[in-house]
Amino acid sequence: MSERNKKLIYPEVIDYFNVYNRADKLMGISGEINLAELSAITTEIKGAGILGSYNTAVIGMFNSMQQEIPFRMINTEFFDLMDTSQQAEIVLRSSVQNVNKSSGGALSTQGMRLVFRGRPTAFKPGKIQIGDMMNASVTLELTYYLIEMNGEKKMELDKLNEIYIVNGKDVLAEIRKQC
Repeated sequence: MSERNKKLIYPEVIDYFNVYNRADKLMGISGEINLAELSAITTEIKGAGILGSYNTAVIGMFNSMQQEIPFRMINTEFFDLMDTSQQAEIVLRSSVQNVNKSSGGALSTQGMRLVFRGRPTAFKPGKIQIGDMMNASVTLELTYYLIEMNGEKKMELDKLNEIYIVNGKDVLAEIRKQC
C-alpha cells in the first residue's frame, strides 16, 4: 500500500474488546474503560534571555498514572487484583474498524492491544440492586503502559526500567548513555 493510500485510512470505532490478566485468562467483560492519561512532568523555565517563562516537559518523566478497570460484576478474577504487594498486569485486546476513502469506503479492521502493569490502590465492590449490574472496579497505580497497533509498538513506557519508546524511537537512549 502506498504512503498516500495509508493516509486515506481512518479509524472509525472499536468493534469489540476483551479484558485479560497476565496469563491471558479472561478477566471479565467491561462495558467501557477510560484509559489512563499520560501527563508529563514539567518544570518552569525562566531567566536571563527569556521573555517571561514557559513550562517544558522533562524527557520521559510522567506524573502518577492511575488506571481504573471497571467490572460489570464481581467475579473470582476481581479478587486476584486485590493483592497490593504484587504488580497486576491487565491486557485489553480490541479490534479497530477503519474506513478507506481511496477505495470508496471499504472497511477493514486492525488489532489494538494495551498492556497496563501496576499495583492496586483502590477497590470498589459496587452496588447490590435487583436486576442490575454491580459496577465494581479496581484501580491500579501504573508503572508500565504499552499501546500496540497491528502488533507494532506505538508507545511503551516502563517507569521502573527507564524505557520510553514512541513510534519505534527509544526516546531515552541518549540519556541512558550519558548517565
